[in-house]
Formats: sequence, structure tokens, C-alpha cells
Amino acid sequence: MRRTRGHGAREQEPGRTRLSPRRADRARLPLRRSLLGRLLAVSALVAACSVAATAWIAVQTTSGAIKQEQGQNLTADARIYDTLLEYAARNPTWDGVGATVRKLARESGRRVALTTQGRQPLADSATGEAAPALPPQASAVVDPLSVDTVLAARGADGQGTGADRIDPRAVGPFRLSAADSRALRRTADDKVACLNRAGIASDVVVGASGRPRVQIVGNDPERALGTRCDLAALDSPTRSERKALDALTELADACLKRQGREGVRLNNDLSWGDPAPVAVPGEPGAVLPRPVPAPRDAPAEQAAPSVEMPELTGENDRAIASCVGTARSEQLSSYVASPALLFIGDEGGATLPGFDLSPANTARIAGAAALVLALTVGASVFAGARLVRPLHALTGAAQRMRDGEQPASVPVSGDDEVGRLAAAFNDMSAHRARLEEQRKAMVSDVAHELRTPLSNIRGWLEAAQDGLADPDPAFVSSLLEEAVLLQHIIDDLQDLAAADAGELRLHPEPVEVRELLGQVAAAHQARAENAGVTLAVATPAPGPALSADPVRLRQAVGNLVSNAVRHTPEGGRVTLRAYVARQDASGPYVSGPYGSEEGHGTVVTGGGTVVIEVTDTGSGIPADGLPHVFDRFWRAEKSRSRRTGGSGLGLAIVRKLVEAHSGTVEATSTEGEGSTFALRLPRERPPSGP
Repeated sequence: MRRTRGHGAREQEPGRTRLSPRRADRARLPLRRSLLGRLLAVSALVAACSVAATAWIAVQTTSGAIKQEQGQNLTADARIYDTLLEYAARNPTWDGVGATVRKLARESGRRVALTTQGRQPLADSATGEAAPALPPQASAVVDPLSVDTVLAARGADGQGTGADRIDPRAVGPFRLSAADSRALRRTADDKVACLNRAGIASDVVVGASGRPRVQIVGNDPERALGTRCDLAALDSPTRSERKALDALTELADACLKRQGREGVRLNNDLSWGDPAPVAVPGEPGAVLPRPVPAPRDAPAEQAAPSVEMPELTGENDRAIASCVGTARSEQLSSYVASPALLFIGDEGGATLPGFDLSPANTARIAGAAALVLALTVGASVFAGARLVRPLHALTGAAQRMRDGEQPASVPVSGDDEVGRLAAAFNDMSAHRARLEEQRKAMVSDVAHELRTPLSNIRGWLEAAQDGLADPDPAFVSSLLEEAVLLQHIIDDLQDLAAADAGELRLHPEPVEVRELLGQVAAAHQARAENAGVTLAVATPAPGPALSADPVRLRQAVGNLVSNAVRHTPEGGRVTLRAYVARQDASGPYVSGPYGSEEGHGTVVTGGGTVVIEVTDTGSGIPADGLPHVFDRFWRAEKSRSRRTGGSGLGLAIVRKLVEAHSGTVEATSTEGEGSTFALRLPRERPPSGP
């Protein structure tokens, strides 16, 4: 017995689990693998890199600009500091410094103020009651006995003070009188004239104390040793210098005695001990034993660098150097101005600009970066949701189609890429639905076509079995006819299956079309005569030739002739003709029936297309049926009556055979007058053909 399955039952294939639509919708990808998650990750990464790059560029640019501005301000401030330091070194008080302060403020465009160490005002370029308050921290301390080496180095055009913290312009009692200075200047001029006569370029340089000295051009004092120009006369101290040196020596000895050490005798250059062969910078012929910081003679317009102090190896030397420095400060304290606080800022009262990455500024930067990231992520979420929503709809529709549900279209949101994808999916879904309908109709049609001959064979055999029919020759002939019809249907289905699979093999060879049409007409002549239809070939000799499979081409033309004879009433006419439709050099195809005024009965050589027409004077095809005439199992008569014969596959096979020859087939018809079927085949088959 056969077991019948209910319509509601469905077998489950082994090894395959089918999800319901709801479960399929719930089984979504995790966020890290979804398109939305990747879009968010890429957007966040791009935003973070952009913020970091922008912040880095902004910090570098701002820091560079601030450093440059700070450098310019520091240079200007160093000049202000150096000018006020020179004033303090040359004057015992700050009286009269106001004019200098105002001049410096005008030149620099900044506010300059001086106060005592108790913040009592000495001079301020910002005058009036509306002057802003001074900042709590001073820019520098102006003290000629304790110089700021950084500002002093910038203010002296790159020349520092070395190890000596006392400004070289603070000479105190070592300053020469006008008479001594003039006398030494005359001596120096004589020495320069002597050197010039000897061919040695030199000049007179006057130091801060007023003592002149001879400067050899090129700074090579050994060149003067071989001349008669004795420069030692300029090194002899004056009476005032000896007095000041004696006073300094007493102060240094007092310091050493308080430490329990012996006194020391200072030389003219403030060194002590035996002279060592150390040349005095800028003074030829002079030597220094062990130099210590001393008031150096420098040009009036520029402070000369102090003598660098050599490394003191003995404890006694270090103690002597310390006492000499203390004695110098004590000796000069009454000749220089007292220390003062220097304030430098802009005209509004602010100090030097700076870049302070404080916690508050860091928090602001982090907040701005977080806001940019949040906005970027928010925009990415909004755009990603709009992008992913139609993709989810497409996925759901595809899963429902997989589960066998009726395909439904998805909404098309726009004309962008996703919208075009949705439109293409809708077209595919509609095409799939049409194919499914055609498949169902084909199964039904095949069952119907096979059922008829099988039912006839079964009926005749059951009648013979029951003794109702005799197995005479007529009986056998009837069974054979039904079997041939069944075989014909199976052969047609096999041809269609081979054509659909691309396995329809052709064996092309040169074919004379007129001869082929004559063979087809002869094969169908008996059927046409039985139906009372005139069958004729209207192609004169020799006719066109082409490269084709003669067997398959006869099959295609034969199907058309059989269909035409079947639908042409008694007294009608079926005509076969062939001609060449060639492409003229002046334009498109120029076509006409073979043997017309264009052909004149000769074979047209070269390229072109061979047209084979089968024309009948039958009932014709309705206009709404022409687009479906080549569909499988389509019939103009919906009753599927076998009176008109045929399986409904002949024209579908014709189309497949013609397409296998790289050709086309078309049908034109006027209802009530007849139809024309035209095959258009290339005269030479393309090399890529099957």
C-alpha cells in the first residue's frame, strides 16, 4: 500500500535544522561582526585619530608660536635687564632711573617697573592711578653684585659672565680719574702708531674703568713681541688703582684671618701667588698666575667677558678665592645701587605668556575630544542604522524565501546603492515567483501530456485483458501510435533539458537552405495533403547557404511546418522561403525575399543573416498570446484539446535550437489571416558556439 502524506506534514531532511521566521530574525550577528559594529569601530578609530592628530598639530603649532614669542620677549627683557644692570653698576643709587625706564618701555612696548626688595616703587612706566597692580613674582632681581647669568648672557649679545657673578661694569674705586685716563690714552695711541708702522693693525679699546688697552686685530698678541713697541707701560697701575688694590687686599686678609689662615698679596689682576704663564685675554704680554674673578677692562659700549677661573685643586686656594669674592662685593657695595626687583609685562599688566597644561586645561581638552567622539559615534549610529535597516529587511526576506514562504518585496528607500540592491532583490523575487509558477505549470502540463497516451494504452490493454477487444493488427497499430506519441513527448523533454543545461551538441557543416526546405516539405507533404493544405517552397535555386547542424535545423523548421499545417484550415496554404538579410555599406540591413529584385536569383556572398520564414494562412494568434507563443506547454486553445495535436513543446524547442545556432526566432500574426515564423541565423557560426 502507498502511504499518503497530509498536506500539513513536511518531512525534515536529515542533518538540517530549519528555523522559523521568528527564530531566523532573532538569530542575528553579534555586534562585533555586524556591518553596524564595524562601521562604528571604523568611525570611532577615524575620529580618535583625527582628534589626536589635530590636538598634536595644535599643541605643536601653539607651543612653537609660544616658544618663539617667549624667546623674542626673553631677548627683549634681557636687554632691559642688561641696561638697568649697567645703570646700577655705574650709579650708587636709583635716583634718576625713571627716564631710563620710560625709554626702555617705549622701545620694547612693554611695561617696566622697578621696586626695592620691600616692593617700594622706584620707577614705573605705567603712570596714573589706573595702573594695574604688579604681579606677585618679579621677572628678575637687578643686582650688579649677583648677576642673573641667563639674562646677562642674552643681554650682552651672547657673552656671558663666566664664573664671576659680579658685573664687569662695576669697577668702584678702580675707576681712573680723567687725568690718568687721558695720560694712558696718549700712551696707548703712541703704541698703536708704533704697531701700525711695524705693519700690525691694532686699535685702542677703553674699558669700564677708563683704562685703555691695545687690541691687536686678529687677537694675536704674540705678533707684537718681535717689535720695539713695548706694551708693558700700559700695564702699570696708577696711584688710585694701587690704593684700591691695597684696600681690597686688606679686606681679603681680614676674611682669611677669621678663618685662621695666612694673609695673601693680590696682584694687579687680582691673582695671588707666583705668576703662571697664562695670557691675559685681550692684553698682549701680560700673564696671570691663578686668575680669580676681577674687574676687567672692557669697552664702554660693551661688557667684556670675565676671566674664567681655573679649577682650584687646593682647599686653601678655594678659601682665598671665596674671600677675594667677598672682599670685592664688600668694597663695591658703596659704589653700586642696591638690589631692586624688576617687573616686565605687557601694557595691561600681564606677565610673559606661557603654555600651562594644567589639570583644568587637560580636562577641557579631554572633554572636547570626548564630545567630538560622542558626536562622531552618534552620527555613525544614525547613519549605520539607516544603512543596516534595509539590509536587515533583505536578509529577512531572503530567509523567508529559503523557508518556502511566499516571496514578498522589500521597500525601496531611495536611488542609492542600497536602494538599487533592494530593487534588484524585488526583481529577483518576482522572477523567482514567475519561475515557480512556470515550474508548477510545467509539472502539471507534463503530467497531463503523459497521462493521455498512458491512459489510452492502459484502456486498450485492460479491454484486451477483459476480452472486450481483440489484439488484431488495428489494435496493435493503435497502441503503437500512442507509444510513439509518448516517446515523442519524452524526446522533446530531453531536448529541452539538454538545451537548458548547455549540453545540446551541434555538428555544423555547410547547408544549402533551399535543399533543406525541400526535405522538410517532403517529410510533411503527406500530412498536409491529408489536411487539405498546400505546402510549397518559394525559394529559387541555388538558394542561400550557411553553416549549421542540418539535423537540428530540419528539426526546428519541421516543428514550425507541423505547427503551421496543424493550425491551417482545409484549402489553406503553408509557404517556406529563405533569403539573405545583408548589411549594406550605407546603412542597416537591406532584406528581401530571395529571388526578388535585390537578389535576382543569385547567391549572396560575404556576411549577413539567412532568414527562413514559414508562413501560413491559418487562424492566427491573438495579440495577447504572441509574447507567450514560445513558452513551454503554451497553447492558443486553453482546452488543451488533442484535436489540434502537439504537446505544447515544439515552439519552445525551436527557440532553443535557434539560440544554439546563435540566431533568433520571432513570430508575427494577424488573427483570422495567418502567421509568419522567421528564423534568423548567421551565415557563419561564431567560433564560441557549441
